[in-house]
Amino acid sequence: MSVNLEQWISEHKIDEVECIVPDINGVQRGKVLPARKFLTSVKDKTLRIPGSVFICTIDGHYPEDIDDVWDKDPDKILIADPDTICVAPGFTSPTAFVIADAFNGDGTEVDIAPRTILKKVLGLYEDRGWKPIIAPEVEFYLVSQNTDPDFPLTPPTGQSGRAETASQPYGLEAMNEYEDIIDHIYDDCELMGLNIDTMIHEMGAAQLEVNFNHGDPLRLADEVFLFKRVVRNVARQHDVYATFMANPMAGQPGSAMHIHQSVIDADTGRNLFATANGRDSAAFRSFVAGLVRFMPQIAPLWAPNVNSFRRMRPDSAAPINVQWGADNRSCGFRIPVSDKHNRRVENRLPGADSNPYLAIAASLVCGYIGMVDRMVPPKPITGSAYNRARTLPRTLEAALDRFASCKKVRNLLGDDFFEIFYAVKDYELFNYQSVVSSWEREHLLMRV
Repeated sequence: MSVNLEQWISEHKIDEVECIVPDINGVQRGKVLPARKFLTSVKDKTLRIPGSVFICTIDGHYPEDIDDVWDKDPDKILIADPDTICVAPGFTSPTAFVIADAFNGDGTEVDIAPRTILKKVLGLYEDRGWKPIIAPEVEFYLVSQNTDPDFPLTPPTGQSGRAETASQPYGLEAMNEYEDIIDHIYDDCELMGLNIDTMIHEMGAAQLEVNFNHGDPLRLADEVFLFKRVVRNVARQHDVYATFMANPMAGQPGSAMHIHQSVIDADTGRNLFATANGRDSAAFRSFVAGLVRFMPQIAPLWAPNVNSFRRMRPDSAAPINVQWGADNRSCGFRIPVSDKHNRRVENRLPGADSNPYLAIAASLVCGYIGMVDRMVPPKPITGSAYNRARTLPRTLEAALDRFASCKKVRNLLGDDFFEIFYAVKDYELFNYQSVVSSWEREHLLMRV
């Protein structure tokens, strides 16, 4: 049963509401309204926003050569999802967040909106009587405040008065260095109803990871989407930055968003990835086969930025190919130790910088194709996948070339979405390639 917005706002004494939509990069956009005006707009369906919010690049521009419909930039109607409303922590005036879907004037959903793309993929599963279950793991760095982009990022000072300089994986004392920030994050997540589980210290200096409890993919995508904002806001209140860049500091491991996935029978709740005697099912193997076959072709959906590809190196503990294996963290797809009720695959490819709606949709649509087509995966490996050939693209440019020709996924996600997404990423790439880097000035200025 959906939340009654008027009752919820009254009970929580909310004065203002942030109505949020995720753009194609996962950036939060939308409008802030007085609570009463928000409720009126919900009732009358009068809250509107330009459709161009969905084609905005990460650097605040719009791709060129889009069609006439987008050139005219028509308004879209925002319809709040009542089940996403939550208290917004850290505001002087009592404020709520609510995530909205965007609709055209004819009542259809905007088909390039990231949340709509994920719902479209979930609809494919629903039509088959299947229900995917996921559990994300999201990594991020705490860094010292940095107001000049020409200067490298550095780890922040901890409670001991010193900054981390070496790897401290699973270090409890290292976690204690940022105890006040971590406690603050937990408090805000509890206030918002975000269902996070454990937090650990990862391999990098001041790198943390949070695990989310398993559940519905749309709900989890919403939670990751809001969690990023919570973490950044909390960090700023403690005079540091938090970043979800895939690789923010040279010489440090990258940050991932691993996605644990299983598929259950929607009627019985039975895990379709295991047989009655606990062995891997044919459906499980086909799901893995779909990941192996198609995830490299649609890399921009889970590695969307030029920085994303700095993470995928053997020395940064990130996959370089799509090998799979049992309890093998060198593989792109790891099969954790589990019983038949919890059989799942961990997709270790997506970066923390990815749009959670699109990264989750990408992973699930690849597995769906594998199951529907009854694909057969290659043999799993037992050794290090880093000793095998690299099969993932090395750059965003190479990834976009593969993305443009992936017809199987394009047919399911839609031509308009593929074209707009490609245009946004191609324009960002062009802008990036127009910048002369400090490396070029350092090594080429006086030598070539």
